[in-house]
Amino acid sequence: MPKSKRRAGGNSRGTSGAQHRNMQPFSDEDTSIETMSHCSGFSDPASVTEDAPEVDEEAAQEDFEYKLKGLIDLTMDKSAKTRQSALEGLKNALTSKILYEFILERRMTLTDCIERCIKKGKNDEQCAAAGLACLLCVQLGSGIESEEIIKTLAPILKKILGDGAASIQARQACATCLGVCCFIATDDITELYSTMECLENIFTKSYQKERNLNGISSTQSTSLHISALLAWTLLLTICPMSEVKKKLEMHLHKFPILLSSDNVNMRIAAGETLALLFEMARETDGDFFYEDMEPLTQKLRALATDGNKHRAKVDKRKQRSVFRDVLRAVEEHDFPTETVKFGPERMYIDCWVKKQTYDTFKEILGTGMQYHLQSNELLRNVFELGPPLMLDEAALKTMKIPRFERHLYNSAAFKARTKARSKCRDKRVDVGEVF
Repeated sequence: MPKSKRRAGGNSRGTSGAQHRNMQPFSDEDTSIETMSHCSGFSDPASVTEDAPEVDEEAAQEDFEYKLKGLIDLTMDKSAKTRQSALEGLKNALTSKILYEFILERRMTLTDCIERCIKKGKNDEQCAAAGLACLLCVQLGSGIESEEIIKTLAPILKKILGDGAASIQARQACATCLGVCCFIATDDITELYSTMECLENIFTKSYQKERNLNGISSTQSTSLHISALLAWTLLLTICPMSEVKKKLEMHLHKFPILLSSDNVNMRIAAGETLALLFEMARETDGDFFYEDMEPLTQKLRALATDGNKHRAKVDKRKQRSVFRDVLRAVEEHDFPTETVKFGPERMYIDCWVKKQTYDTFKEILGTGMQYHLQSNELLRNVFELGPPLMLDEAALKTMKIPRFERHLYNSAAFKARTKARSKCRDKRVDVGEVF
């Protein structure tokens, strides 16, 4: 009969040192399945039963933190695979749970581990370390702790970003990390401008590439330019108006060049950035006038109705959807409001600046975005949601709509929608030839 793997509860503190010394490196499978699912389990309120005693919750929290300590130790392992698995496990934990106190006590250790992995690691390990740095700043908020993290990591991140010999994926991760961490923590305006200039040096290479019809660059380098462009756009949203005007004069007439890129993601990123620039330009100057408006709108309209057969259907569908909104923003100064629901709350995304910020944090947090919108003070401050709501389980149950009522509402909405659509359809109209 195999021995139980559970630690003895009565003597956990006395044996913790020995257990850390004897701990075996985690394999990818162990970390991704056992540890990560364990981390996400504690983030789910449904995973803790209502009748569970408080002592069990405390024991579970201790066990949770014990595993995190083990992952921190494994980021210094000799095996690159083990280090990467440990970084991914820590990322999963920070995405699914608020761990401010735990991180605050180990901030220096975590920062040193990240710096070491970025310096000495390769590709996937560097990407995981850069992603963990973003999550550290998201957890700690816009205080002195996050500022110290970006001060420590910024030089090495900028070095790798500008290193042509480094992997494209690592440089992409460094660009995103610079943008997110600087957005959260940087109070020094000089450092903000320096970071933006570093990112500009990357994505402006696409200007020359698109002008040169004979020059063909790889998809990988285009992906790097997109990451740098999106990080730069995020930082532009927190710049003073005087700096925004300078950036508009420098880049606004060049961005339409990127709309002719062969890469659909570059076209979309350029289009959304253009919409954001027009939005900010009109906020800074009520009489803003763009000289080349006619050719720009023609280009945007062509992309919004693109039917080229040599492009994939998924790419065309995605592109048309985005550029319809971009065209409305440029021509009509309009934005299609989106609603994001999380728990009993909802947030309205009603401008391009807010959309850019939301998309960036959603990319970093993934499935943990809704949880952090409910509980993370940084995100609630960024999106002006106020302090987190303190709701117990009883209050949440009363706010939840019963399944039968939801079914009745959906059925009524479906019938009303069908009637409204049928009125707009004239079934007697002859259908012409379909080409």
